[in-house]
Amino acid sequence: MTPEKKTAPKKASPKKAAPAKKPTAKKSAASTKESEVKAAPKKEPKVPSIRIRLSAFDHIVLDEAVNKIVETAERSGAVVHGPIPLPTKIRKFTVNKSTFVHKDARDQFEMRTHRRLIDLKETTFKTIESLQNLSLPSGVDIEIKMS
Repeated sequence: MTPEKKTAPKKASPKKAAPAKKPTAKKSAASTKESEVKAAPKKEPKVPSIRIRLSAFDHIVLDEAVNKIVETAERSGAVVHGPIPLPTKIRKFTVNKSTFVHKDARDQFEMRTHRRLIDLKETTFKTIESLQNLSLPSGVDIEIKMS
């Protein structure tokens, strides 16, 4: 025979009483108007942050676009971090000058893509609105991430 283990009986946990519901009284029209008058003026809700990534083949045009964005964001009250220059991507191409013979005669080309990063903190809807109405030079690629 196997020995049987005896376990102590479990104690019943005391149940907590549900809190008593307070009777709700209907507010009069006068009291609701007073509460609306005393309420603090509404502040604009803030969007946590915006990350703007710009890229272009011409660094002068890119810097003009960055300056416009930074000025607009500062005017609307956002905290600006940047512009941060990111590494330039260089794509190199080697092309034969001749189609058939002359294998040694080649041309080399490269495309340089300049990039910048701008972080906007403590932005409001006014900032977003002013950035949407901003006209930037052509040839600048913009990526916007809101988080």
